[in-house]
Amino acid sequence: MKEFFKKVCRGIVNGAIYAYCKIVYRAEIVGKENIPKEGPIIICGNHRSFLDPPLIEATCGRYARFLAKEELTKNKFLAFLGIIFDAILVKRDSKEVKAIKESLKTLKNGDCLALFPEGTRNGLEKGEEVKDGAAFFAVRSGAKVVPCGIKGGTKENRKVTITYGKPLDFSKYKGAKDKETLDKVTKEIMDNIISLTK
Repeated sequence: MKEFFKKVCRGIVNGAIYAYCKIVYRAEIVGKENIPKEGPIIICGNHRSFLDPPLIEATCGRYARFLAKEELTKNKFLAFLGIIFDAILVKRDSKEVKAIKESLKTLKNGDCLALFPEGTRNGLEKGEEVKDGAAFFAVRSGAKVVPCGIKGGTKENRKVTITYGKPLDFSKYKGAKDKETLDKVTKEIMDNIISLTK
């Protein structure tokens, strides 16, 4: 019953978020056909605002589990969303084993994992180092990465456009653990994300 309730809530919340983004931000979705309907995938997007996670959740057409910072649970509404969408909570700047295992389990089950390599909102603009979590999960699991670029939603340009790129296949690096490989995969992922925001 608990899982059934969560599924019902997910459907209702996703519908509300989609309608809100369409009406308030005139959201346009591009490249949704690039998202595989089945099998493990990792959706990686740029992170600009609080709107990004729910926007991806409502438009990707898949049951997606987000990696989210633990501090978000301090907000009751965000904590509620975390529960119904089965968010995987992590402590910032930590390699939490539990979160890593849960993320890999999600991919092993053929589901979708979603995260922001920047690690924080507007990380690139702030000069933050891009995290290698997406690369790690991709080479460890063999799952394809779907880059996602989000633009708009500002005072100057209220219209939001979310663009999904073609899946990136890093299976040739499967099992690799060296930093050089992870950095190379991370750069390719970020280059694709950035190109989709232009």
